Amino acid sequence: MISRHEHLDPQTQSAVLELIAQATDNDGVPPVAEHVLLHLRHGGDKADTHLIARIDGEVAGYAHLDLTDQVEGPSAEIVVAPKFRNRRLGHEIVRELKVIAGAKLRLWSHGDLPGARNIAEDNGFTRSRTVIQMRRSLIDPLPEIDTAIQIRTFRDGIDNKPWIDANNAAFAGHPEQSNWSLRDLEIRTKEDWFDSNGFLIAEVDSHIAAFSWTKIHGGHTHKHSDEDQEHDHDPIGELYIMGVSPAFQGRGLGYAMAIAGLRHIRHKGIFSAMLYVDADNSKAISLYTKISFQEWGRDVLYRLSRN
Repeated sequence: MISRHEHLDPQTQSAVLELIAQATDNDGVPPVAEHVLLHLRHGGDKADTHLIARIDGEVAGYAHLDLTDQVEGPSAEIVVAPKFRNRRLGHEIVRELKVIAGAKLRLWSHGDLPGARNIAEDNGFTRSRTVIQMRRSLIDPLPEIDTAIQIRTFRDGIDNKPWIDANNAAFAGHPEQSNWSLRDLEIRTKEDWFDSNGFLIAEVDSHIAAFSWTKIHGGHTHKHSDEDQEHDHDPIGELYIMGVSPAFQGRGLGYAMAIAGLRHIRHKGIFSAMLYVDADNSKAISLYTKISFQEWGRDVLYRLSRN
């Protein structure tokens, strides 16, 4: 039996966390993203949708579904208890997710495990991306930035169109970051996490030459319902989107903007940073390694086949 929930009661919440812990011990990698796990510890977020699969009354499988991304489409993460695997429970959960989320459903597989790969492919999904998560501490000193590089913050309402043009040029051909529209940008600037002070722009001859858009995860006091107590999450800063317009590449702007983003994160009192980079982007990986980022894990994104 699979049931859908917008909020988890304490007993179900505890059972799901235990299920995730068992899967992590068994597989050697957490089956859900860190921010999902953090919210689960407090019963889920208001925007979350949860699928609970039970066998003989026991929580045997779980799916977290995020329906909030109007640009890329819904995304889901699935976990099945080790003792209930090989019963096609994962397939049943995926079929239910497809009914709820539709043709734009995306599935994330953390750790690129064979079981997750088989479930995705058997249900008509194909591998879309392999993404490496990299992290570094911000306790150690950060390099200085060339003072000749002019860096300022993003001006909402002024920079929107020029930034879209720079972004689309920098990420031409990228499966998710290319061909952005003004609406794609507007949706994100209206999010609670958006901070224009963390959206840094490098100008050359009055053109947007490079950018480093940061994002802070956690570290803010909030609650998920009127009945809940307020709580905090351990904060981590992310280099969310970083790019250099092709006309200005080869000038060290990527390095400078990465450092500028990290400096902003540390200025906010956060001493840990993360980023995501496609596994085939060797140039970016080389840059991030140069500034002390190390691989933390790998995630695979699956999309429904369109053939």
